[in-house]
Amino acid sequence: MLSILNLAIPFFGVIFIGFACGKWRRIPDAGLAWMNVFILYVALPALFFRILSRTPLEQLAQIDFVTATVLASASAFTIAYIVGLILRRGNLGEATIAAVAGGFGNVGYMGPGLSLAAIGPEASVPVALIFSFDALLIFTLVPLLMAFSGSSTGLGRALRDVARSIFLNPLLIAAALGVGAAALKWEPPEAVDRLLQFLYTSAAPCALFALGVTVALRPLERMPWEVPLLAAVKLVVHPILVLVLLGWLGPFSEVWVNTAVLMAALPPALSAYVFARQYDVWIEQASSAVLIGTLASVATLTAVMWLVQTHALVQLLPR
Repeated sequence: MLSILNLAIPFFGVIFIGFACGKWRRIPDAGLAWMNVFILYVALPALFFRILSRTPLEQLAQIDFVTATVLASASAFTIAYIVGLILRRGNLGEATIAAVAGGFGNVGYMGPGLSLAAIGPEASVPVALIFSFDALLIFTLVPLLMAFSGSSTGLGRALRDVARSIFLNPLLIAAALGVGAAALKWEPPEAVDRLLQFLYTSAAPCALFALGVTVALRPLERMPWEVPLLAAVKLVVHPILVLVLLGWLGPFSEVWVNTAVLMAALPPALSAYVFARQYDVWIEQASSAVLIGTLASVATLTAVMWLVQTHALVQLLPR
């Protein structure tokens, strides 16, 4: 158990340091802008490019694995959407943001660093695949659902938003370039490779610190009563769905199973709050979902890491 705590405490420690700094120094939200630019446009793209460019192309063609993880994410998204529809009395826009909170984890900020530390460098390929396809799913569904809800300016605008969010997303661009480099067996010059390594090692601590500060700047004035249900979907139901589908569509190696379940157990992504602000809907609840989900994940993620370290998780696969 001590080894699990040694893994978990640094990650959650950086989040809580960021949270404490956000509470201590009340710097406006705009103060995070350049850090977020560095994380989203520089550090994390360097991480994904380096991971994928060094991976043999045949390891990336894991159609069954992608199918299982995408189906699990889509199922969690759908369950959270139905919960949102029921609790928000049919409000399609609010249900869409609720679905993001319940179906899309913090696979960008927390996923790579946590998975590589808990499982090892062999987790890098499934991490990149899960991030890429989960992001494609969410950035496609949300604009389309918002168009049908009336929170967008029509289907044409929604389709343009989908195209923009996919083709201009720096992480997806970096992933595509990494796959291309792997296919061509291209290796960057040593100086460029050292630069990429320097950048990607900074991704996890910067992202976790920014997450903590961002959560601190979203004060929880009251607990929206639908938030605990959505947190349960994200932190409990989603990992179970991944485990079940991997069992049905497998077999997969223990590393890939562990990585997929760990990624599914991540708390709600900040994307829920970003989408809420973008469409001006369900803002307070989205902020609360990120905060409560992140706090609750201290227990749930630690439990999943214990299952990973004790090799017990793979024994739970349905046969």
